[in-house]
Amino acid sequence: MAKKSYRQAINEALRQEMERDPTVIIMGEDISGGTGAPGEQDAWGGPLGITKGLYTQFGPTRVLDTHLAEISFIGAAVGAAATGLRPVAELMFVDFIGVCLDQVMNQAAKLRYMFGGKATTPLVIRTMYGAGLSAASQHSQALYPIVTHIPGLKVVLPSSPYEAKGLLIQAIRDNDPVIFFEHKAMYDVEGEVPDEPYTIPFGQANVLREGDDVTIVAFGRMVSFAMQAADNLARKNISCTIVDPRTTSPLDTETILETVEETGRLVVVDEANPRCSMATDIVSLVGTNIFGALKAAPQMVTAPHSPVPFSSALEPLYIPSVDKIEAAVMATMAGQGRHAA
Repeated sequence: MAKKSYRQAINEALRQEMERDPTVIIMGEDISGGTGAPGEQDAWGGPLGITKGLYTQFGPTRVLDTHLAEISFIGAAVGAAATGLRPVAELMFVDFIGVCLDQVMNQAAKLRYMFGGKATTPLVIRTMYGAGLSAASQHSQALYPIVTHIPGLKVVLPSSPYEAKGLLIQAIRDNDPVIFFEHKAMYDVEGEVPDEPYTIPFGQANVLREGDDVTIVAFGRMVSFAMQAADNLARKNISCTIVDPRTTSPLDTETILETVEETGRLVVVDEANPRCSMATDIVSLVGTNIFGALKAAPQMVTAPHSPVPFSSALEPLYIPSVDKIEAAVMATMAGQGRHAA
């Protein structure tokens, strides 16, 4: 199996689905060089080169550069989805979702319900999230809890190149609106990815590692951090189960509860801010369903409740780390209550 980067896996998923289905279009800012901009077409492929090469293959009717107006092109994508196309719209940074939240929250998410199942919106909104590249507080947030809260949306956080390709193909084929979160610090991460198209079902968590002592639930980029922590803890004779939910909506609650019931301990690693986050949601889920199975208080490893710092000295302290995950596991093994932020 070939090794490919997270970036290549996403590009390949888009290309293969556009080859398979002529109703798939992509749209966004600078995805083929910039609307009306002088110079070579396909020079950009988006701000980090994700869609590079697709304009050359599919042309301007299926690779649409948009103006710098999220309220406009996300609205257009919702309308296109409702009228027979399968648009993949690139919302450059999830931080900009406030500009077009009405189209996402009150239109795309509601159409199937409002029309009694007669209308569908097979729309994918690809968006970048996360800290780690010194992009400052307006371009580095992890806002997946906000859209997870909205009924009618499916929310995806791929944790590796393999997951990225399979989940994106599934998202494009899905008949509901999907918000697809790509961590900007992962685009150069490499892993084994099949050349042929494949799908990964939504709502089915991936158990990457099984252990007896602690269940670690981690999201997106944090999955690899959790795996590193588990490797280190294994040398201390502490064995961890690692659960990657893959999707926050739908959420595979069954796998989470089963694994925590087996280990009796829980650590949740979530790059989002701690208030009303996926970490608090998972802790609540476990506490209200299997409280009696817990041997110690659950632990949360999250970002602090503050904006993302631009400073290269402060940003690494903001992001959940392998050391913080290990400390949280040791705390729950000792029966302590703490929140590592």
